Amino acid sequence: KQKPMDRLVCGDVGFGKTEIAMRAAFKAFRSGMQCAILAPITILAEQHYQGLLKRIAGKKYGVRVELMSRFQSAAEQKKILKDLEFGLVDIVVGTHRLLSEDVKFKNLGLLIIDEEQRFGVKQKEKLKGFRTDVDILTLTATPIPRTLHMGMNKLKDVSTITTPPPGRLPVVTEVRKYNLN
Repeated sequence: KQKPMDRLVCGDVGFGKTEIAMRAAFKAFRSGMQCAILAPITILAEQHYQGLLKRIAGKKYGVRVELMSRFQSAAEQKKILKDLEFGLVDIVVGTHRLLSEDVKFKNLGLLIIDEEQRFGVKQKEKLKGFRTDVDILTLTATPIPRTLHMGMNKLKDVSTITTPPPGRLPVVTEVRKYNLN
């Protein structure tokens, strides 16, 4: 068996990291594998979920995408968990909830982690367990020093998106004197 991929994708906000994640998730689906997208906050998970619904979910491709966060009722979460375990959910997007002990996958092939630096030590320890069997794609605008060090020492593959998409305006940073008046 081939060693699982562990890749870090760095790039400024709006440079296309989410696009790469969506395409990777779809490729995992086409390969018969499940994909989990882990986001540190509920709003970001919801954005990923809505983006996937618009782009690939539904009848056109037959992809089933679900969201696991605090906004789903206990009954909804229970149903999604059961369907995940039986392989009926192709892509699940969620928050820390996806790292709970009751979350089981039938055939997880890809784990996408958005903004790894926002997860705590406990969550990162849990994520280490996936690295032996599952391809991992980490997206970040600001890599944590340990991850960057791993990339520089060739322990982790690093890709950097340095060219903005067409029409993307540059970030403007201004330093101003603070005035209470």
